[in-house]
Amino acid sequence: MTDSHGPDDPQDPHGPEGPDEPDRPGDRNDPAGPADVPRGAHESGSYEDGSAYGNGSAYGGGYDGSGPYDGSAPYDGPHDGGARREVGGSTRPVPPGRPLPRVPLPRGAAEDRPLGPAPVPPVTPVPSYDHSTLKSLLGAWALAACSPEETTAVEAHLTDCALCADEALRLRDAVELLRPEDPLDLDPLLRARVLENCLGRRPARVPVPEWAGPYDAETARLDALLRDLGSGDWNASVRLEWHDGSCDVTVAEVIGHLTAVDGLIAAALGMSEPLGTGAQDPIDPAERTKAYWHRFGDRSPAEVHDTWREQGHALLRTVSFAGRAAGGLDVPYGPARLPLRDALVDRAMECWIHAGDIAEAVAYPYGPPAPRHLHRMIDLAARTLPGVLAGRRRAGLAVSPTRLVAAGAPGRSLHLEVEGAGGGDWYIPLDSPAAVGTAAGSVAHVALDGVEFCQLTAGHRSPQDLAAGQEGDRAVISDVLAAAAGMSRM
Repeated sequence: MTDSHGPDDPQDPHGPEGPDEPDRPGDRNDPAGPADVPRGAHESGSYEDGSAYGNGSAYGGGYDGSGPYDGSAPYDGPHDGGARREVGGSTRPVPPGRPLPRVPLPRGAAEDRPLGPAPVPPVTPVPSYDHSTLKSLLGAWALAACSPEETTAVEAHLTDCALCADEALRLRDAVELLRPEDPLDLDPLLRARVLENCLGRRPARVPVPEWAGPYDAETARLDALLRDLGSGDWNASVRLEWHDGSCDVTVAEVIGHLTAVDGLIAAALGMSEPLGTGAQDPIDPAERTKAYWHRFGDRSPAEVHDTWREQGHALLRTVSFAGRAAGGLDVPYGPARLPLRDALVDRAMECWIHAGDIAEAVAYPYGPPAPRHLHRMIDLAARTLPGVLAGRRRAGLAVSPTRLVAAGAPGRSLHLEVEGAGGGDWYIPLDSPAAVGTAAGSVAHVALDGVEFCQLTAGHRSPQDLAAGQEGDRAVISDVLAAAAGMSRM
């Protein structure tokens, strides 16, 4: 059934292009609503889905539209020309007595409409490799170094080959054992090991004395550090500390300090040194350092570095040509004097300590000396302790009592046990520097790490903060640790 007067009806004078018909009472756009529509004023016709509407003959005995609707019978549509509403593109009748909505109801969502099949992504073909090639790629696959195509091929192969799957699992476990946090810098002891290996195969014609080895190694390590510094690093602030003082200086001033004190050994060997060898030049390390800073404070970092390095090379050449006999030559250190063999070990230890100060200021990785060199430094400090302790007793700074002991005779001693690489056992005489320390005469025992002991003697650790095991006479232990800390100087 169709409308009696549709837009294409030939009886319609206007046709599809005719003027719009004025709104009738009861139209859905009419504010008056369905109450203004007289009964029986609607036309018969059909819905867009094919169902008929009209005067009730097509509704199958439902509610006929007469009287109020009580909901007991199915309501198939108005029989009296009631208003209709459009839902989802179809016109539906509105039950009598209900207000017509003034805003059209929403249309169906696009998501509710049936969609076509989802597009299938293209399948990437697996590259074809033979078994030997895939097996050779397992190492790169474990390190995540394969290309995407190679990764796809390897992982597809691992599902089919049990042998390669086991090998891949072992390689993945091995990758986890790697240590990527290790620094990429070369081992500072590499040079010493290479030279030792070369000299073991072919000895040098003029060998460096064994007691000069620590100075050779530590100056080489510091030289490598200085070569890695940028131009701005030379002005970094470095904290120099010793037992009774400290100061903040630049990297260039630290190298100037080392140059000035090394000049004492150069002067003892009859060599030229930056401050000269006149009688008016100071021999105290602190005074020499201040004189060097005052005289050469305007030098560039390259000049400061070159002066220190060339002087160190000259010292090693001189002592190497002089041979072992030069080891007993006295070197003045202010009021004290040291034989040349001990003076070079002392300079090696100070070079290491101050290199660590520089490394800390510029965030540079720096480790302790080689164990055999560290042992020489500890041994020098242990042999120096009795004289320093005697000086503190004369100054009234020691608290433990003393006894009279003949020179060369055994007396009371402190057992100094240094742990770690380069460590050992020393028995420090307590009553006289000329006495002999023995295990039988030990009245106290101190155990500590070798690096911490050297830092204590350099003024970088205090006895109170030291992680040391102590047993025996507490007054003796306190005096010995205080004497070790008092060995440091600028």
